[in-house]
Amino acid sequence: MLDLERDAVVERESVYQPEQAGLIFPQLPEFASVTEERNHLKRQLAVACRVFDRYGFDYGFAGHISIRDPEHTDLYWTNPMAVPFSQVSVGNLILVDHTGKVVEGRHAVNQAGFVLHANVHEANPDIVAMCHAHTVYGTAYAALGKELPAVTQDACAFFENHAVVNDEGGAVAVKQGQGSGVVEAFAGKRAVIHQNHGLLTASRHSVDDAAFWFIALERCCQQQLMLDASGVPQTTVSAERARYSREHVGSDYIGWLHFQPLVDEILASQPDLLD
Repeated sequence: MLDLERDAVVERESVYQPEQAGLIFPQLPEFASVTEERNHLKRQLAVACRVFDRYGFDYGFAGHISIRDPEHTDLYWTNPMAVPFSQVSVGNLILVDHTGKVVEGRHAVNQAGFVLHANVHEANPDIVAMCHAHTVYGTAYAALGKELPAVTQDACAFFENHAVVNDEGGAVAVKQGQGSGVVEAFAGKRAVIHQNHGLLTASRHSVDDAAFWFIALERCCQQQLMLDASGVPQTTVSAERARYSREHVGSDYIGWLHFQPLVDEILASQPDLLD
């Protein structure tokens, strides 16, 4: 969390001016023990699943959100096999190793879905969280096999921070080592558009910002498909201005901050996720 905390010190000044001192503002969590941190991460993972349900990201049993355990960093908490996002709770999360073996929990894991997460996590030890779902607009846009142009401020959050991967997108990865193009593409990137497959996002800091930027990328794909369908020529934001926007409104901390209202809403309306 140290990098995110450093980012927050700088970025908080741009969204929380000094004259607002003493007013309520979301704070990054602090933990007294690894157990406390683990419990928080599991809660946030369950919240992210409920948020994905709210946005309609379910597609049968497809879709995974994973978070690296804070103590056993070669193990990952993820949502259980064939449980809809709307019914994922802290109590039914499963702990899985790199090979897809469930080491804690009652439910099975979707091997075909989790193996890509495992490969990305193993090859990129800095990645702590990852999201993927078979969404309508993201999957459609991914089929085009092209990057997301910086035509809106929202899209600028992904400027030079996502990659397009064309390998193996139409086939299901079911073995360790498959999806190598995606694994390599995530080096230093927030998101991957996997042609003929869909969207994937990752975070070096929290499941909160990984989940929010997945939602944002899905929205950007929807907007871009609408713009393309209009037939009207589009003007992209200059590289300099796109980088400025990404740095000021598209950071990991801003993603974390955007996710907090969703956390509050879900916890207030769906307390059963803590079961």
